[in-house]
Amino acid sequence: MKKIEEDIRTGNFRQIYLLYGKEDYLKRQYKDKLTAAMVSAGDTMNFAVFEGKESAPGRIIDLAETLPFFAERRVILIKDSGFFKRSCEELADYLAGAAPSTHFIFVEEEVDKRSKMYKAVKKNGQIAEFAEQNEALLTRWILSRLKKEGKRITSSVMQLFLGKTGTDMGNIDRELEKLICYTMGREVIEAADVEAVVTEQPSNKIFEMINAVAEHNQRKALDHYYDLLALKEPPMRILYLITRQFQILLTVRDLSGRGFDRHTMAQKAGIPDFAVARNVSQAKGFTAAQLIGALKEGAGLEEAVKTGRMNDRMAVELFLVKYSSPGAARQ
Repeated sequence: MKKIEEDIRTGNFRQIYLLYGKEDYLKRQYKDKLTAAMVSAGDTMNFAVFEGKESAPGRIIDLAETLPFFAERRVILIKDSGFFKRSCEELADYLAGAAPSTHFIFVEEEVDKRSKMYKAVKKNGQIAEFAEQNEALLTRWILSRLKKEGKRITSSVMQLFLGKTGTDMGNIDRELEKLICYTMGREVIEAADVEAVVTEQPSNKIFEMINAVAEHNQRKALDHYYDLLALKEPPMRILYLITRQFQILLTVRDLSGRGFDRHTMAQKAGIPDFAVARNVSQAKGFTAAQLIGALKEGAGLEEAVKTGRMNDRMAVELFLVKYSSPGAARQ
């Protein structure tokens, strides 16, 4: 990212840029910065966008060979093409000797570093990965945003805020804007403010649902499920999130028992550092056998729904009823 900032500052642009990773907010920010710096405002003659299946290599190459019209460069933005996950030798070969006046910006979520396209860009351009940010970086970013607005927040309220928003920076940005507007005229953001305006992510409701299952509180577990349905969450996505949470619990239960540190557990479980403690606590409500059994049950129900043997909404209800039953035995 620093190299891209330097290129923008100096105006010395590489011919090819690849921006990839799961952090969409940062990708979008740098994509916008690059296009704004490389293309004059309103210049539709020398700027083209290809996206998804419309990204035909032949069409891109044809356009790339066209000289810019009364401008220093032609810029082609290619989004979510999949070129870096499947074979695209025609374009990969072309990038090695592309027309000097044409510049490419690729924006992708996933790439295969063994692909010919990735190697072509690495050799002839600049690659920047935008991974999900860790708790420390997110905290610094949020504090910086709040400082500009003349606001402060305690560490405990920050934890509450991140616990509700998750680590997606786009979502954090939207919720932070709501929080800033809601606390207009006040310097300190309090827990009550977060509770009042910050929208909780479905994954957090899943966490509360699993808590209810661990407590064998069937009514509460089903109430959380019906709340998610009311929010238009598809039953099969809910089942996916439930089984994903059980997988997280199985992982942290095992790692915690073997004495791994918080950061390692977060990496291996695929969760932020700040979520480790509450997941370890939740995992104590289940035996390893129960967690494994729940994962197998989830997979079986998914298959039953896909093969038409069971209704999707009923499948999730049966899962919750079985594991939250007051009589469910600890295996």
